[in-house]
Amino acid sequence: MPVASMIDLLEAGVHFGHQTQRWNPKMKPYIYDINRRWLGGMLTNFETIRGRVNKLRELEEFVNSGHIEKLPKKEVVQMTKKLEKLSKTLGGIKEMRGMPDLIFVVDQKKEDIAIAEANKLHIPVICLADTNANPDGIDYIIPGNDDAIRSIRLIASKLADAVLEGKQLRENKAVGAKAETIKAEDAGVTEEAKTEEAPAEA
Repeated sequence: MPVASMIDLLEAGVHFGHQTQRWNPKMKPYIYDINRRWLGGMLTNFETIRGRVNKLRELEEFVNSGHIEKLPKKEVVQMTKKLEKLSKTLGGIKEMRGMPDLIFVVDQKKEDIAIAEANKLHIPVICLADTNANPDGIDYIIPGNDDAIRSIRLIASKLADAVLEGKQLRENKAVGAKAETIKAEDAGVTEEAKTEEAPAEA
């Protein structure tokens, strides 16, 4: 499992928080002393969002196919603006096939809508939470600086590495289980063949 060393964390400034007067008291146990805002309804109104994602894909296919060049200039401008707007708001979830198993949030204060939606749907929340964050509604808190790019990049990269490693382990287990099933089926066929041959010898 990918693990960030203490030196990596310190160099990235993960341990820096806010001034003590801005702390949320619920963060005290987690405090080391001294891509776009969430689109509301992205989880709770997932079917509508899925329709908008499909529209984004259709527009991208239309543009990539070269058909857009056959349209009048005014329509090209309108379509391009629409594509840019949809890409900005939905581009990050374009490949998402269904509801997420969990969400990772940076900055609880700015992403409170995402956390509320995830809580409503019982989707676990991992959050890089600074000293001014309210940990309520967060299932897995990563206490750290949610303002510094280096801090965010370090934590996000370690989480991404862990996800990829977990997916690889799951795939390896699935392949191993399939091989065991085939092996067991082959053994069963061999046993049946032996029992069928045994009476013939007697």
